[in-house]
Amino acid sequence: MNLVWSALVIAAAAALAVTAMLLVRRGAPEGSRFVDGDRASGVFGVLATGFSVLLGFVVFLAFASYDQSRAGAEEEALVLVQQVETAQFLGTSVAHELTGELVCYGRSVIHTEWPRAESGDQGDQINPWGVELFRTIKTVQPGTASEQAAYGKWLDQTSDREAARNDRIHGAVGVIPTPLWVALLLISIVVFVFMLFFADPGEGAVAQAVLMGSVATVVVSMLLLIAFLDSPFHEGIGGVRPAAMERTLRIVDESLQAVDESVRLPCDARGTPVS
Repeated sequence: MNLVWSALVIAAAAALAVTAMLLVRRGAPEGSRFVDGDRASGVFGVLATGFSVLLGFVVFLAFASYDQSRAGAEEEALVLVQQVETAQFLGTSVAHELTGELVCYGRSVIHTEWPRAESGDQGDQINPWGVELFRTIKTVQPGTASEQAAYGKWLDQTSDREAARNDRIHGAVGVIPTPLWVALLLISIVVFVFMLFFADPGEGAVAQAVLMGSVATVVVSMLLLIAFLDSPFHEGIGGVRPAAMERTLRIVDESLQAVDESVRLPCDARGTPVS
């Protein structure tokens, strides 16, 4: 979330709400437009309670999706480095091939899939290196006991990686349905309009401004928070970033250098296949 833009949106909304309150206040009767202020406050309490309950439910739903995407990204990166280790027990030739394809998979996640997730264009597209990994592992004929154990472990880790990837991209399209957004915006407007009926020329202008400005600030802040949680992939503060996968690729590179292993990568630095 861009804090500067968020602060500007909140400030603008609060300023518009305060301006509307002060303008309505000029033509409002003494003591507000409600004859019975206690009854009006009770109605507003019911309205505010219903709105807060709905907001709480939506925030919980959006945060669950946000956390699922974040946890999926970390799990996917962890399984990838585990698969690099498992690949070393499947024979030297295929181990190098699988290791190179795993590194390319990670690079593709960082440089291809992440921008798609940020723009909302991920859709149902698969990672091409996942296909290459499948083709390579099909050629493996495990002979020794260690190779057979590694082969079975590889298949389990592949399932774990694919499940983690699904969790990661789950939040890319957002989980808050459009009707729910419409309901939230409609109730927000109702709250603001209801507040205007509390305009009272007998009360100080500062008090009236604080009354309306505080409500506008809270409501708009909550809507922005929901929008942030519903779209977790962005470069702003708190956005889900490919830090785990970047860290995993550094670990793999350092590990290969530590054991003097040289792997020819079938891709460039962005994970794009090379001939």
